[in-house]
Amino acid sequence: MSIGNRPPSVRADGRGPSDLRPVTLTLGVLKWAEGSCRIRVGDTEVLCAATITDRVPPHLRGKGTGWVTAEYAMLPRATSERTDRESVKGRLGGRTHEIQRLVGRSLRGVVDLARLGERTVTVDCDVLQADGGTRCASITGGYVALAAALMTYGMERLIVGKVAAVSVGVIEGAAMLDLDYGEDSRAEVDFNVVGTDAGTYVELQGTAEGKPFDRARVDALLDLANLGLARLFEVQGTALSTVRR
Repeated sequence: MSIGNRPPSVRADGRGPSDLRPVTLTLGVLKWAEGSCRIRVGDTEVLCAATITDRVPPHLRGKGTGWVTAEYAMLPRATSERTDRESVKGRLGGRTHEIQRLVGRSLRGVVDLARLGERTVTVDCDVLQADGGTRCASITGGYVALAAALMTYGMERLIVGKVAAVSVGVIEGAAMLDLDYGEDSRAEVDFNVVGTDAGTYVELQGTAEGKPFDRARVDALLDLANLGLARLFEVQGTALSTVRR
């Protein structure tokens, strides 16, 4: 039994500052999709499905190259209070538009589009339950669905790397990896880091909610994010090792 506040090295769920939430990847959860994956990161859960079609957007027709794109949506009761479907509203919200563009950019960065031919791979990411990090989970799980689809149809040579995403932040002065919703909502600094297994980055999204941060803080947060990304690449590799070619 302990009395008083938790030390800063212990989080509400018992994790240390550099611990990821438990991550599980379940492949083949949809019967008809070319590749599918359900990713669970703590209490955040996203269903990802990859579809391959023999056509490309109009601006790519006749150029012999392919395309990878993404769509993102959140179920009405993925959150603590019901939110209306954006399809009912008749338009995408700014946040949804931003996230699905980010997911698409992230996935295109690890596919050889020139060798894909005039095909499009669309990755749908539907948030079943949200507890922070839905865009990071969508990228991490979306990559697995995409890779599974290409591997299943004999196109694994087109995958030129892995991509994953993780959040980092500063809470009460301490750097933390993989923020859940409760942590994200009170973070002094919040970063989303999208990186590849080659040590390169697709995107860095960083915001100070209060006092501005300096370069030393950025470097420390990136180092922490890299630890999380390395672990996510291992989990992705283990999941994809089960795909039947």
